[in-house]
Amino acid sequence: MGYHDLYRMGSHAVILNDQQQVLLLKATYGEKAWGLPGGGLDPNETIHDALYRECLEELGCEVEMLYLSGVYFHHVVNSHACIFRCQIKDKQTIQLSEEHSEYAWFDLDELSEVQRIRVLDCLKFDGTVISRAF
Repeated sequence: MGYHDLYRMGSHAVILNDQQQVLLLKATYGEKAWGLPGGGLDPNETIHDALYRECLEELGCEVEMLYLSGVYFHHVVNSHACIFRCQIKDKQTIQLSEEHSEYAWFDLDELSEVQRIRVLDCLKFDGTVISRAF
């Protein structure tokens, strides 16, 4: 990779409700896609700091990080995504930022193939961090 090439890295949270459904947010930008809470790292930020900051910004509440389950390379956007199992602290209420228009809880079979793989890897975590490329 050259010095001026564009490369990204992000941190994202897998959060479940009591029915074991996955929290996804609908973006107000780009293709207005549904995705896991989280986003790109800022300069000089760790993957952990980015996860806490992004979740607080996007959800309006703090999360408890349980474990890092996987790191995934997405060739279309030249980016790695770190996936963490998290839970919302103290039953706080979600207050979306302007980056997202809505949130919803999805069953695993409703997720896209890539999202389903990443979430299943997270839920089947056995202590080994998984690495995949899409």
